[in-house]
Amino acid sequence: MVGHIKNKVLYEVIDESSEGQKIDNFLIKFLKNVPKSHIYKILRSGQVRVNKKRIRTDFRLSLNDSVRIPPVDFVRKKSLTPNKINLDQFKIFEENILFEDESLLALNKPPGFAVHGGSGLSFGIIELVRNGRPEHKFFELIHRIDKDTSGVLLIAKKRSALVGIHKQMREKKVHKKYQVVVRGVWKEKQKIVDLDLLKTTANNGQNKVRVIESNLKNPLVKASRSVFFLKKNFNSYSLLDVKLITGRTHQIRSQLSYLGFPILGDEKYGDFILNKSLKKVGLKRMLLHASELGFIHPLTLEDMFIKAPMPIHISNFISKNE
Repeated sequence: MVGHIKNKVLYEVIDESSEGQKIDNFLIKFLKNVPKSHIYKILRSGQVRVNKKRIRTDFRLSLNDSVRIPPVDFVRKKSLTPNKINLDQFKIFEENILFEDESLLALNKPPGFAVHGGSGLSFGIIELVRNGRPEHKFFELIHRIDKDTSGVLLIAKKRSALVGIHKQMREKKVHKKYQVVVRGVWKEKQKIVDLDLLKTTANNGQNKVRVIESNLKNPLVKASRSVFFLKKNFNSYSLLDVKLITGRTHQIRSQLSYLGFPILGDEKYGDFILNKSLKKVGLKRMLLHASELGFIHPLTLEDMFIKAPMPIHISNFISKNE
């Protein structure tokens, strides 16, 4: 819905999409365009009530709670409506489901699909899922992979699943493995790479990461660790498996570029001259694939291991150059 909401008390009944969420985060999401300082002001003053009672800013919402929201002046942002969904793209999504139950959805994301809207895109995978299945109240990305990266993408259908897997991620209990084709002949069978990374954001909103060699402490610099496994060398290229120990933005791409083994087709960190020549022979995608994801199911407590097969654009490139 689009419109100004002011001089009117609202009562919102909590459904499963907001169950378990903290009241401050719920209001920040609900009251789009309202400054956080004002949201915390109405919270601390007792103007926001749950089931007619005053609550603290860290109060967690339960199913069917009634939230009183005082008059504020804001604009509800227009959401993407189902009739704007590209049906061909939604069919691609349906055909690439790797696993689904009542709390989780795992997709084999094709390359070229952003996981969420923004940066000039009207919608991404998560908007496609939400609007293609409007009968479901809750869909949230559990993690992200780059637009040009293919492979396993996990989406929560319940907040408890989202919270549970995020906890495993913080405790480094989630297994993530990638497949990648790089320029150069990689020689070590196994190599652990530890590098400090600094993420910067350009004026256009695009993120880029660079390796920091200085020992000077900077709170914005993040340690990164990956383990690389040589699968095979072919021509002047190498196929590697990569196990992520940390999950920094563009970690694999920036690490490999720094080591002198840029990923083929990488438009941001790659060998631009080589990429240009490879485009002329049909390589239009980055050769990076999220191949495996392992975790403990947050509801059933089963060991989960989800694998996405190597995409055809990578396997074709290897077979043509062996």
